[in-house]
Amino acid sequence: MLEARNISTSYGETQILRYVSLSLNAGEIIAVLGANGAGKTTLIRALNNTLPLTSGEILLEDKPISSFSRREIGQKIAVVAQENETRFPITVLEFVLSGRFAHGSVFGWETQDDLDVAFDCLDLCDLKGYEKRLMNELSGGERQRVLLARSIATQAQILFLDEPTNNLDLSNQSLMFSLVRERSNTCESAAIVITHDLNLASAFADKILLLKDGRIAALGKPGVVLTEENLKAVFGVKVLLDENPLTKNVRVTTIF
Repeated sequence: MLEARNISTSYGETQILRYVSLSLNAGEIIAVLGANGAGKTTLIRALNNTLPLTSGEILLEDKPISSFSRREIGQKIAVVAQENETRFPITVLEFVLSGRFAHGSVFGWETQDDLDVAFDCLDLCDLKGYEKRLMNELSGGERQRVLLARSIATQAQILFLDEPTNNLDLSNQSLMFSLVRERSNTCESAAIVITHDLNLASAFADKILLLKDGRIAALGKPGVVLTEENLKAVFGVKVLLDENPLTKNVRVTTIF
């Protein structure tokens, strides 16, 4: 679905990403982990073609992503950004409907299909009854769920989520990742998720990408990547690793 080949990016003279390569396949979730400033958000911006590359290439459906228009990319890739504040009054339903723009819909001209998709997405994200609420009156966690509903409403096959569980309680963190996991399993969609939660990444991701100073420190299955050596090298902390007795996933506990 999406492939990055030795991509590098810079802000001015400062190089941020250095020769990063990855492949995102249908049905797959890749969790991106790393310390602050490692280049995680920059990676998503580069993969979405909103940040120019200084070297390398990105292929979307085996074609250079640069050959697609912004609307075409919006039909194929949906982004849940880290910044979720809305400074002007817009209802939750209107905001979710804005995710249909890539399909040709505009405010006031939405079709019944657009409305059906929007209401389904609100229901999926536990937002039934929020349709007339104003975005700038929601809590941070509520806004985060609306952002996910909007991204699903695009019906894009690829989701990029930048710290989607910020401001969410444990129940809604599980809801967020469960929805992304179910969508990947049943719709042959795929996702790249930036998170600081090592245990959520271990539970829900097929692969984990560890970034350090803009380079890939490790990439592979959670049980292979989440090692004491890798986590010490990337985060500078000691950890205790064991097995979750219910899921059998690797479990990480920081040692203070």
